[in-house]
Amino acid sequence: MWWKTLSAVLILFSLLGGMLMTVPRMDILNETIRNLYYHVPLWFGMTVYFLISAVYSVDYLRRRTPTADIVAAEYARTGMVYGILGLVTGMIWANYTWGAPWHGDPKQTGAAITLFIFLAYFVLRNSVENEETAARLSAVYNLFAFLSMIPLLFVMPRMTSSMHPGSGGNPGFNMYDLDSSMRIVFYPAAVGWILLGVWITTLHIRVRKLNSLP
Repeated sequence: MWWKTLSAVLILFSLLGGMLMTVPRMDILNETIRNLYYHVPLWFGMTVYFLISAVYSVDYLRRRTPTADIVAAEYARTGMVYGILGLVTGMIWANYTWGAPWHGDPKQTGAAITLFIFLAYFVLRNSVENEETAARLSAVYNLFAFLSMIPLLFVMPRMTSSMHPGSGGNPGFNMYDLDSSMRIVFYPAAVGWILLGVWITTLHIRVRKLNSLP
């Protein structure tokens, strides 16, 4: 499909652009600001995948179709992978800009708690032998996990002191004087990383459906 090719092109462009194109010279951030092309799109992707997973969990509870359960589980799995990568890239960035990989920042803590909550989703799925019961319980839990992510990542960090851009009274990167070269790389990178995750997830869904055939 055309969007798979687009995903590959955008990812390649973001990788090359992230390495070769110039960036604004900012205090403290310096060259580490290039991580914006990877760290932030990974979080965008995680949020999108968890949202899609929650939507399909609602669909499963309404219609009880096995496909909806498979899609919900696989998008949650991809969201976990992106979340872990986002947390790791954030810790690497924090090590250079804040002086330590873990600072107990509200958004760091909220992200870690969110990932543990979604990890419990997979523990729940694998702890129930009856597939239909496991699907129903995990669908309900998935909705709880997604709703808990909203205050943990998007509300609490804005209400408390935080070093994260866009949190705790700090301006987001869109408030800084970023030159056009960063925007040229950042937006394609965000779209590319999200499409890449969708591509990977669709492959896993197809494998799960094939394995479920009699």
